[in-house]
Amino acid sequence: MMLRMRMVLPFVEVCEWYVPVIHVLPGYGPPGSGHVGNYARPTFKEPCRNLDVAGHSGCSCSCCLRERHHDMVDFHLLSALEARIDGHAVPLGHPRQQGVLAVLLLDANHPVSADQLLHRVWGDDGTARSQATLYPYVSRLRRALIPYGIHIVRRSGGYVLEVDENTVDLHRFRHLIQQAKKTEDDSVRQTLLEQGLGLWHGDPLPGLNSTWFDSVREQLEAERWAAELDHTDAMLRSGRHSECLAPLSARATTHPLDERVAGQLLLALYRSGRAAEALHHYQGIRHLLSEELGTDPGPPLRDLHQQILMSDPLLAPPAHAPIDPTRRPSAPRQLPAPPPLFTGRRNELARMDRLLKAQRTPDTTVPILAICGAGGVGKTWLALDWAHRQHEHFPDGQLCADLQGFTPTGEPADPHVITRGFLEALGVSSADVPTTPSAQAALYRSLTTGKRILILLDNAHDTDQVLPLLPGSPTCTVLVTSRRQLPGLTASHAAAQLTLETLTKTEARALLARRLDAAQLAAEPDAVADILQYCDGLPLAISILTARITTNPVLTLTALATELRGTAARLDALDLDEVTTDVRTVFASSYLALDPDSARVFRLLAQAPGPDIGLSAAVSLSAQPPARLRRCLRRLQAHHLVQERSPGRFACHDLLRAYALELAESVAPASEGETAGTRVLDHYVHTAYAADRLLLPHRDPIQLDPAEHGTCPENLTTHEQAMRWFADEHTVLTATLDHAVRTGRDTHAWQLAWAITTYLARQGRWADITDLHAQALAAATRIGDSAAQVESHRSLAWAFTETGRYTEAHRELTHALTLPQTSGTLVPQAHTHLALGWLYEREGDRSAALRHDQRAADLFTSLGHLPGRARALNAVAWDHAQIGDHATSVRCARQALTIQHELGDKRGEAGTWDTLGYTYHQLGDYANAIDAYERSLELNRVLGHRYNEAENLFHLGQTHMATGSVESSRECLRQALDIYLEVRAPDADLEQVSALLGELH
Repeated sequence: MMLRMRMVLPFVEVCEWYVPVIHVLPGYGPPGSGHVGNYARPTFKEPCRNLDVAGHSGCSCSCCLRERHHDMVDFHLLSALEARIDGHAVPLGHPRQQGVLAVLLLDANHPVSADQLLHRVWGDDGTARSQATLYPYVSRLRRALIPYGIHIVRRSGGYVLEVDENTVDLHRFRHLIQQAKKTEDDSVRQTLLEQGLGLWHGDPLPGLNSTWFDSVREQLEAERWAAELDHTDAMLRSGRHSECLAPLSARATTHPLDERVAGQLLLALYRSGRAAEALHHYQGIRHLLSEELGTDPGPPLRDLHQQILMSDPLLAPPAHAPIDPTRRPSAPRQLPAPPPLFTGRRNELARMDRLLKAQRTPDTTVPILAICGAGGVGKTWLALDWAHRQHEHFPDGQLCADLQGFTPTGEPADPHVITRGFLEALGVSSADVPTTPSAQAALYRSLTTGKRILILLDNAHDTDQVLPLLPGSPTCTVLVTSRRQLPGLTASHAAAQLTLETLTKTEARALLARRLDAAQLAAEPDAVADILQYCDGLPLAISILTARITTNPVLTLTALATELRGTAARLDALDLDEVTTDVRTVFASSYLALDPDSARVFRLLAQAPGPDIGLSAAVSLSAQPPARLRRCLRRLQAHHLVQERSPGRFACHDLLRAYALELAESVAPASEGETAGTRVLDHYVHTAYAADRLLLPHRDPIQLDPAEHGTCPENLTTHEQAMRWFADEHTVLTATLDHAVRTGRDTHAWQLAWAITTYLARQGRWADITDLHAQALAAATRIGDSAAQVESHRSLAWAFTETGRYTEAHRELTHALTLPQTSGTLVPQAHTHLALGWLYEREGDRSAALRHDQRAADLFTSLGHLPGRARALNAVAWDHAQIGDHATSVRCARQALTIQHELGDKRGEAGTWDTLGYTYHQLGDYANAIDAYERSLELNRVLGHRYNEAENLFHLGQTHMATGSVESSRECLRQALDIYLEVRAPDADLEQVSALLGELH
């Protein structure tokens, strides 16, 4: 926006008009004023005298052009270099020419010598060039910028770009940061820093390559990083710690050795009531600093750690933090980077502007635009380009999610899972996210009310998937992309529809030229025409073919056109309900260039059940040696048929996956996919089973069928390896279980659910356990396996017990008790009684808990199941200790110890000694309690059970405290805390130890 004021002054011969131009810039105040708002800074200039009596000029001299256009210029350096006039990009020419402009903008209004320009833009090569090399670029820039009142002038010191620095985002950013440093008001400081950081939209100056530009990028990133940390400090001082948690957690992940970030995160966690997590994070950075740098945390971080341990009142948030009703959490910026090869689409972008502008009416309608079209036509690119162009209209942020509506294998994303992700991006901590989908949706709508937020929902399956993700406020704008038309969205929410067609011939050629040299295109014009004809304007097709050219130096455009000419079909008619074969020609041209081994791997990878696949699982899927498989994967990556999304994990675009599945059905032997599917399922089941045995070795085993020939389960040997494998694969394992159910492999389904349960329980993922075992129970019922049904009923009951759903837990355990009668064994029934004992213990019915634990002990005794009997006796001993019958507790524990000693069950002995220690402590026999705890501690240390070792130390600390041995108690508790932090124990354990340590202080 610009305000213009004109004053008539005395004149000689003709009227002379002096025009004070007031640039109104958002977020500025006069230096030192402390005002944050619209800062109007007047500048004066004298246009030409060719004015009519009304004061208008139609001439094209520089002053009048500046008068008409200067207010519309905006230069971007804090992203890809851009000059925008009234929101539209100005062509800036050759990359070298863009480099010259960038150098002049960085030193706006200051001279830059020709030698400096050559060195900065051309690098070391610039020293050998003459100034004549530079002049054409400067001349072209002058001609491009003069119509908009921007001048490049030559002075004694060099070239100067004369420009209002407020039109350059970098200089606006630096001005805002300096203003923030000067003010003492944290509320004002936060606003200034937020406005400055809001000017960043990606990496600065990508594509400008020289040593000097590299150093500039490093400096700019350092300035942004410092501003982000200053902003967080101001937020913490203002009591906005809960809003800091999400961004601080992300920073701590990307900068694990930054002690300032660590300190900010510790303080935010502590003030949010999560002291245990704060202590855990301190332990992590202390370990990293020691391992990576051989040093300890600095004094500030150590002091903060001690303050948290002592619950220092100085760490409390401000008692009366100023409340600003306009204050909002840091705006989420979830948009991926702008598509670098986006070309054309000017008509579509203009139509999007018109459609959404027409919807921004004063009523309560949420502006929604659905971009529909065929797969690979560029819907996501168009949506992202428009979103980045319009970012200034959405100061409260952008939310973005891939709804996975057309992933050929697998299901669309659950919108309620997406909602939870949006809530976290909006500053809601995971602990504060409501448990029910309806409550989550209500909170999402509340947080977006009145906010100017863009919500991009990419690759939607249908209207039903979109509806739960719509905000309730007309201030928000929603973009949806889908391969389907979404008439339901239009009918229910007046959504505008934009059907995206293929590129025009001009746009398609421009996209091709973005990837290939002009000389190469000029040398083979007929081949270029043929390629464009066969691609028929499909962006994905053009991208794949140009990738082949650029990665294969011996492949010519003519040879590629010849390959395409041999295929009969090009683009088929599209069915809006599913992916068709419109891109088959393009995919075939890449596929047919593969060797037989790589082609087979391509077909098989499409049949992997998860969203991606690790190298080890791919070995089983393909039945190829690892080295040979890696070579195939490298070839597939070179042809852009497969992407390595993270080290050792591979996936491909859903259209390519659909094409590969078609190949698997049409050209591969029928047995290829079937046996490969069995191998990969066997891989996951056998590896998960082995990992579970490492996590819980005393669990009663199940019997697995032998793996299909060629399957290579991973060789896991330690508890740590097992936990890491589950952490990497649990999402894939969930998808694999779904795949097993869909393909009728019910035995694989329930066995996989059984094997992943221990890991999920340790992570507190009770909802996942419930979902998986609901499917597992149905699978076990279909195959008539009553033992498997009992396992799932008991796992469901466990999850229900841990989440307080006691009625449902009783229902599941009642079912479990009826099933073993047909299976011929009472072992499952005994385990079910132990589960009932735990359920009643949680309900507070200790007599019922004892009754069921005793029943379990009797059953295990009658069955001769010595490990089970010993575990049940230990449970009975615990029950008696809880009701004050300490003599019986000691007797049962001693019986359990005798059995466990005979069996060599060291882990069982360790647990029972801990029960004995608890009982002796309750009796006041502290000497025997300490002896029992120390025996348990010694066993756990030998076995390497770190969690149990920490439990022993905690109990020892309690007993030493009871005897008055303060130093011994403090030492045990400190060791327990260190171990709990190391093994990532539950927060309740950490808080319990911390509280006891606080009492000792």
